[in-house]
Amino acid sequence: MRLSITHETRYDYAPPVDVAQHIACLQPLQTATQRLLSHSLAITPTPSQRKSAPDVFGNLRTFISLQLPHSELILVASSTVETQLQTMPEHDMPWEQAHAHLRYRVDGQYDPDVEFVFTSPHVPRHAEFAEYGAPSFTPGMGLHAGALDLMRRIHADFSYDGESTDVHTAALEALHLRKGVCQDFAHIMIACMRSLGLAARYVSGYLLTEPPPGQPRLIGSDASHAWVSVLMPAMPGQLRWCDFDPTNNRWGWGAPGEDYVVLAVGRDYADVSPIRGVIHGGASHELTVAVTVMPLDSPTATLSGMSQSQSQTTDTKP
Repeated sequence: MRLSITHETRYDYAPPVDVAQHIACLQPLQTATQRLLSHSLAITPTPSQRKSAPDVFGNLRTFISLQLPHSELILVASSTVETQLQTMPEHDMPWEQAHAHLRYRVDGQYDPDVEFVFTSPHVPRHAEFAEYGAPSFTPGMGLHAGALDLMRRIHADFSYDGESTDVHTAALEALHLRKGVCQDFAHIMIACMRSLGLAARYVSGYLLTEPPPGQPRLIGSDASHAWVSVLMPAMPGQLRWCDFDPTNNRWGWGAPGEDYVVLAVGRDYADVSPIRGVIHGGASHELTVAVTVMPLDSPTATLSGMSQSQSQTTDTKP
């Protein structure tokens, strides 16, 4: 499936910002199930300095420096990807075996993915997460089967509520609330896996949504999405990771489906925030985000009524 993604982020400042430093993570990854065909990032005003480099997880980060006063900052990332489904042979190792593989042993072979077992800024290892996850990982249960059961339980036990949490809500608080958004559900599932000694990472990206029957696709009405990738130590290379989306109860190797676009991976949201930065000046700001995901073989979308936009808390600090 060929997909076009436009991700527009706009900051409006009052009074103007004097200087600013930002990091953007907006280029989709190249993976075993996703091919990046094109990408561009337009920034207004033009940065005084701009450079791009991969981070430790392989995500491309763009560093921008703005040295002149500005009352707005607009970033428009335009990407085209080709995705495909990946089928894998039936193979499921017992979860205890995966746990043992990731434990430190003197003279044992080091697995670099062991870092996804440890706590991270938004995902603690906690007894309450282990308690919630334990029914999915009974003795002898396969790792994949256990992760699949955990995903389905989170999907059934939690309610999607965009007003109940924000970008700073702790995973343990979301566990108690039993509601939240995709970021919360991803953090909770990752925390359960890690608290049981298993490796899981956070995936940010996009999901193609379809308009109601008879309605046109709205420009800017989509949003970024988040899900979970679980390490399957017995599998080779990039296919060691199997993806699970507790928000939508979907899973797949490399991505939960060909209608998903993988943007970045990390330990949790802090590693893959689309834009973060530090500003001097600008006592207040307003953030507006508009995302459009379109299949390239569909008729050109037309704007109907008002475009929807997503407002969210930003990491940018005055």
